[in-house]
Amino acid sequence: MLPKDVAALTAFVQVAELHSFRAAAARLGVTPSALSQTMRQLEERLGVRLLNRTTRSVSLTDAGIRLFGQLQSAFGQIGGALEDLNRQRERPVGTLRIYATHAAAALVVAPVWERFLSTYPDVHLELRVDQPPADIVAMGFDAMIGCKEHLAADMVAVRATGPMKVAVVAAPAYLAHYGHPGTPEDLENHRCIRYRLAPDQPLYEWTFIRGGQLQRVPVGSHVILNSSELAVRAAIDGLGITYTAEAHVQVFLRSGQLMRVLEDFSPSSEGFLIGYPSRRQMSAALRAFLDMVR
Repeated sequence: MLPKDVAALTAFVQVAELHSFRAAAARLGVTPSALSQTMRQLEERLGVRLLNRTTRSVSLTDAGIRLFGQLQSAFGQIGGALEDLNRQRERPVGTLRIYATHAAAALVVAPVWERFLSTYPDVHLELRVDQPPADIVAMGFDAMIGCKEHLAADMVAVRATGPMKVAVVAAPAYLAHYGHPGTPEDLENHRCIRYRLAPDQPLYEWTFIRGGQLQRVPVGSHVILNSSELAVRAAIDGLGITYTAEAHVQVFLRSGQLMRVLEDFSPSSEGFLIGYPSRRQMSAALRAFLDMVR
């Protein structure tokens, strides 16, 4: 069906509803003569007369009555589909697909997911926790949560957290046995629990503040993991010292399961960002999620 056929059928429905070329033309914003010509051309293309015309009135032929009934149903379905689309655009519904690093999932998504899904019961959350892929859009995800370096250059980035203080922590039993490091350089002689987030990546470097500047410090590598959660668990179990976000270990610091070391040397990171494609219309579900976490 050509666009001109859709326009002509829309015009026909108006004439059939109003039984008047003049009234239908006024509703459509055209002249009565132009509308009359459109109807004649439609009848010629269909090869059937749809309207009975007199100087005073317009009525439907049997073919016109049948077509009008079918078009009312079809246009009603189209109108319903458009209304449903508008509701989805304005009201959070459907599946929100988020890709996040392990730490971002734990510190950004997990604290709000119960409240978010309770507030928006028509939203379904799909969360994939892993190192970021090259193209989340190609994989069908709506947003990526991670550090700045995890986001593609063409993404719109909004802040999900403020700056995050680093905490260097170990279990009291470990520190009682091996002693407290006094300076970052002492870590080279300690059992350190480190991350290698992907097989083809180097070990995550530990940086400290010295003289107002960030400095990378070589440290020992007793255990290497690809999960910040497991690194914290390993530290609690006394396997060594680990380097993580303060927010990640606050509960264990309060309970006494972990203790901080080198706090005066510990820097702050810029925190986590949420990135989403600039070329894609933002869904109401993603907009609601952004409003909740920011």
